Amino acid sequence: MEAGESNSGNERRIISKDSSWCSQFRNASNPWMARYAYALIFLVANLLAWAARDYGRGALTEMKRFKGCNGGKDCLDAEGVLRVSLGCFIFYIIMFLSTARTSKLNNLRDTWHSGWWSVKIALWVVTTAIPFLLPTEFIQIYGEVAHFGAGVFLLIQLISIISFITWLNECSESEKFASRCRIHVMFFATTAYVVCLMGIILMYIWYSPKPSCLLNIFFITWTLVLLQLMTSVSLHPKVDAGILTPGLMGLYVVFLCWCAIRRQGYQSLLDSFGLVSIEPAGGNCIRKSDSATKTDWLSIISFVVAILAIVIATFSTGIDSKCFQFRKDDTAPAEDDVPYGYGFFHFVFATGAMYFAMLLIGWNSHHSMRKWTIDVGWTSTWVKIVNEWLAVCVYLWMLIAPIIWKNRQTGST
Repeated sequence: MEAGESNSGNERRIISKDSSWCSQFRNASNPWMARYAYALIFLVANLLAWAARDYGRGALTEMKRFKGCNGGKDCLDAEGVLRVSLGCFIFYIIMFLSTARTSKLNNLRDTWHSGWWSVKIALWVVTTAIPFLLPTEFIQIYGEVAHFGAGVFLLIQLISIISFITWLNECSESEKFASRCRIHVMFFATTAYVVCLMGIILMYIWYSPKPSCLLNIFFITWTLVLLQLMTSVSLHPKVDAGILTPGLMGLYVVFLCWCAIRRQGYQSLLDSFGLVSIEPAGGNCIRKSDSATKTDWLSIISFVVAILAIVIATFSTGIDSKCFQFRKDDTAPAEDDVPYGYGFFHFVFATGAMYFAMLLIGWNSHHSMRKWTIDVGWTSTWVKIVNEWLAVCVYLWMLIAPIIWKNRQTGST
């Protein structure tokens, strides 16, 4: 029996090394190729959710009961997104439960992850169709739960990005690359800071043209303060983390601030809640705001890029399970070890299904979204801002925590 399993494993290795990509995919011998199939399924789910939001009213007119939901005349569109998202979530949760803790190649769970595509495509179609038979109340509950799941996805993505930046800095400072990468590190760090400062200046010009734009001015100014704080802590003698990591983190937080204040429907949403706005009426805190009400080719390109960015971010985060290992394992992986954590990979895609739903409905199931728009509205603004502040807190903690832990160990001895 053992000899048979060994021969089967050797055959799979031969197929994996010598055959074409199509053969590897068909014979379930390449888990790296399987990633792209799951990403393609995720992309199709994103496109289905977008179609349900922008064109679902015409396609689902026979489903009269959707029109009586609590969201009013636009609730059908948001519900269509949530139903597609729920189907995608169920599919990846099933894959998570069936592949979690897979550690070795050539076993049944590895074959299930990398093969059986006809069965899994049929499973995905069924899980996508089932939510359209569920009552509105259940979908609304899922919409509330999806807020939490999307937050989990953002936290996982945040830790993955910070871990990658830290790893890049450690590689550049290692004995092997320190002498060769010194000039490159200074160049990239300087470029990062120049881009950060230029981005902040442009945000002041574009999004706070008047002194009365207090909220935008606060967001941009606080981003500048956070950039200075990260640089000061990183260059502190006790930390000595270099200048590259705060520069790259600065790019990330400036990007989040830009995404937060580049919104549409901001003033009208505040007024709809009966809140007193501290920004001028009419959207005058955004230059060329009149063009934002039209759907042009730039809006379509921005939407397509945003959808692709969601898929790429989910894909890259899903294969980065090592950044969540609390204990570093310096031993070399065995030849038959799985190349990445299958369970973590599917869990990230499951939370990503909730995340793309929140982006398409503006984090509010009762928020009316125009065609070819994504992640706009007051709620989306605060999600980005909180994500920016949380990123800085996590980064600073990763710098300070080793020092605190070392001091505690010294004091206890």
